[in-house]
Amino acid sequence: MQTLFTIEDVKKKIEQGEKLILAGDEKTLKQLPQGHWIAGTIPYFMTKEGGIHDTDRIYVTQLPSYIKKVTLRTYSEKSISDIYKDIPENGLGIIIIPASSPVHLSFALNGSGYDEFATRPLTGWISGVHVEDIGKINAKVFYGEKNKVIEDEAVAMLLEIPGDKYAEVNIVNIFKQGNGDSITFDSDGFDASEAIVNGEKVNFAEYIKKAGFDTRLPLVANYKGAMINTSFQGIDEERKKVNFYAPVFKGIEYKHAAPVGDYVTEFTGHMPHTNTDNIFFSCNCILNYLYSELEGKSTGGITGPVTFGEIAYQLLNQTMAYVSINDVK
Repeated sequence: MQTLFTIEDVKKKIEQGEKLILAGDEKTLKQLPQGHWIAGTIPYFMTKEGGIHDTDRIYVTQLPSYIKKVTLRTYSEKSISDIYKDIPENGLGIIIIPASSPVHLSFALNGSGYDEFATRPLTGWISGVHVEDIGKINAKVFYGEKNKVIEDEAVAMLLEIPGDKYAEVNIVNIFKQGNGDSITFDSDGFDASEAIVNGEKVNFAEYIKKAGFDTRLPLVANYKGAMINTSFQGIDEERKKVNFYAPVFKGIEYKHAAPVGDYVTEFTGHMPHTNTDNIFFSCNCILNYLYSELEGKSTGGITGPVTFGEIAYQLLNQTMAYVSINDVK
């Protein structure tokens, strides 16, 4: 079950011993009692009625009753590499990471090299703040078992799923590679001064300006048929450097995304239309929310927090991530 609840309703759920994954404004989450829950800060949500900004209610993902064994953990910059090993064999990991924290950077840059990467389902999101508070207030996560507010570590809920069911992580990405230049980079990172465009090394900031890029559209890489976005954060004019919301990787070919017509039409067209009742958790990117003016617009009935990054095995941008729990056939 996923929806927005009042603080009092969430308190009751916690006091009744329910295991919850929460999202909300910092001031609301700080009013909750100790219990079996994790949370991240964000005031934006996708609801069945449409996108909404709400600082008074809390978004609740409640575990299905058939999930009996649950472990809550925190992960530091050093221990995050254990995340895949810690997920039960027939299980699911839900992780929330504070934006711009050391553990965020470590996971984004190194996640695909962790032991047992992608051998077990992992989803989750990057917590954030109101867009007007970026750079003023730090994103946070909450560890309900000790009622701790954390800025520099991740929190995770590790679920053991009964043998007659399994978890499946999927994404909805409306972007695809355009027909433009081939772009690669010489190093991994959240920023780049230089890029190799069609085999020629250029200053990437100057290239973007000359080419007239719409930086609301991400760079897109084709990972064995899966389109993975890297979104532009901005151009540092003084340093002639381009900053990203997720890292680019050395040797991977990127192309600027093809333009999107009507976002809501495109998005709903890509939404899953079968087994939607099995969707347990989902989240959508803040850039989709802002650039496509989704406040008040419904994107097909799948709900969840609007995030500063989505996790479907690895860090994603401008993507909806969701996980379903299905019956073994």
